[in-house]
Amino acid sequence: MTTAVAPTPDLDADRAFGRAMLPHVSRTFALCIRLLPPDLQEPVTTAYLLCRIADTIEDAPALDADEKDRLLRHFARTLAGDDLDAAPLAAAFADAQDFEGKLAAQADTVLRVYRALPEVERSAIRPWVREMAGGMAAFALRHARDGALETLDSVEELDQYCYYVAGTVGHLLTGLFRSRMPRLDPTRADRLDRLATSFGIGLQLTNIIKDVADDRRRGWSFVPRDLCEATGIRPEELQLAEHRGEAREVMTTLIAKARRHLHDALAYSATLPVSAYRVRIFCLTSLYFAVRTLRLAERDPQLLDPRHKVKITRGAVYRTVIATYLVAPFNLLVRAYFRRLDHAR
Repeated sequence: MTTAVAPTPDLDADRAFGRAMLPHVSRTFALCIRLLPPDLQEPVTTAYLLCRIADTIEDAPALDADEKDRLLRHFARTLAGDDLDAAPLAAAFADAQDFEGKLAAQADTVLRVYRALPEVERSAIRPWVREMAGGMAAFALRHARDGALETLDSVEELDQYCYYVAGTVGHLLTGLFRSRMPRLDPTRADRLDRLATSFGIGLQLTNIIKDVADDRRRGWSFVPRDLCEATGIRPEELQLAEHRGEAREVMTTLIAKARRHLHDALAYSATLPVSAYRVRIFCLTSLYFAVRTLRLAERDPQLLDPRHKVKITRGAVYRTVIATYLVAPFNLLVRAYFRRLDHAR
C-alpha cells in the first residue's frame, strides 16, 4: 500500500495554504473540521477544498457553459494521476479577487497535498470528486444561461443536482471515516453506505432553502419549476408580493423534503460507533446546524426577501457545539436534541 509522502518544506507550505484558506471559503466548515480526530483533519480538509474548487468553477459567472465543462473535466482528470497539472484553472482564475477564485487559481497547491495522502485516503476521495465534477459539467451544459432566470425543471432534476454536489460528499466522508474503522461491523457499514447520499442531500437542501434569495440575485433558482407550477405560479413569480401564499406553499414543500433527508442524516450519525466519538461530533454538529437553520427558515416570513438573510446566531452556533459534545455518546440524547431543535419556537 502506498504511504503518505514525507513532509517537505514545500509540502508544509502547501498544507498551510489549505488551512489558511479554509475559513475564508467556509467559516462553518473551518469550525467543524477541528472537531474531527487530528489524523482525519488533513484528508477531510483536502477533500473539502477539492470539492470547493469544483463548486467555484460551476458558479463562476464569467465562464460560459463550454468553458465550465472544459475546466471541470480537466480538473477531474487531474485526480486520476500525478502527471497532469491544473494550469487551465490557474489561467481561468488568474485575476480572481475573491477567496474562492484564488483557491481555484491555486488548485495545484491543493492537488499536491492530495497526492501526498496515503492511497487509502486518495481512493476514498478520488471517485466522488470526479463524479461531482462530471455531474457539474453536465449541468453547466444543460443549463447554459441566456441572461434570464435559470431554474431547474423538476424535483427529479433537483434530486440529481443535489446528489452530484452533496450526495457524493456524503460517500466521500463515509469512505474516509471507514478508513479509520477497520473493524466496523458489516451491517453498520452497509447502513452508513445506504444513508450517505441522504446525509449530504439534507445539508445541501437546507443551504438551498436558506440561500434562495441570494441565488436568485445571481440569476439562479434551485426551486424546481414543476413545484412552482403545481401551486399555479412560475419560478419568476416566487418573490412577488401578490403570490406570497403560493410561494410559502412551495417553500413549505421544499422544507418538508429537506427535513426527511435530515432525519436520514440523524440515522446516519446514530449509526456511527460510539468509539468514533469525534467523528460523531463532526457529523452531528453539521446536522444540528442544519436543523436549526431549517427551522429558522420555516418560521421566517422574510425568507424570500432579497434584502434578508437566514442565519443562525453566533451564540446558537456555540451552544450547539457544546450540546453536541454532551449528547454525542448517547443515541437517546442525540435523537432528543434533534427533536428539540426541530420543534424549537
